[in-house]
Amino acid sequence: MTSQGKPRGPYRKGVERREQILQVAAEVFIQKGVRGSSLQEIADRVGVTHTALLHYFKSRDELLLAVVRQRDLFGQKIAREADPRNALTEAIRNNMDQPGLMRLFVESSAAATDPSHPAHEFYARRYEELSSYIVSRLAGPVEAGRIRGDVPLEDVARLLLAVIDGLRMQWLLNPAVDMAKLAESFIRLYITSSTPDTFPPR
Repeated sequence: MTSQGKPRGPYRKGVERREQILQVAAEVFIQKGVRGSSLQEIADRVGVTHTALLHYFKSRDELLLAVVRQRDLFGQKIAREADPRNALTEAIRNNMDQPGLMRLFVESSAAATDPSHPAHEFYARRYEELSSYIVSRLAGPVEAGRIRGDVPLEDVARLLLAVIDGLRMQWLLNPAVDMAKLAESFIRLYITSSTPDTFPPR
């Protein structure tokens, strides 16, 4: 390490190589999908041997998980936003600009329903964290009487995430589907008041 805390020498090269592999792997996964991608093609594009690639990632699934973690723009966007409506709709619009990445998440999340899949824990925890975020952001408006409180917030959070997952699938089948608009419409179905400070108009 240098005095500034930055890696140097062989360690720095290793970090840079790992980042290069992640970048190339993301491109391959997005272009060809999970099933159409191979470690050998990724290694060839990076310019290393298959064996050298396995030094950084032991399997294609492990590499895929690393890519998914790095490219989770939906989760990252929601985590940064204070307004859940803005967070969700903006994250969805961002996804719509990257259909290959959205397809990658749909494919990998479906595969991760298998408890033995390397990404199983990541997706399970991701849904828990997203649900908790939505609950935490809606609790205040419910207590203030600005939105309905007769439905458990945990149920609302799960339903909202389920709607988004379903819209992703519909959009991948038909890009004419306006995911962001439909997600916003679903949110408004839950709102009982148009109070501006609850969900300000876009």
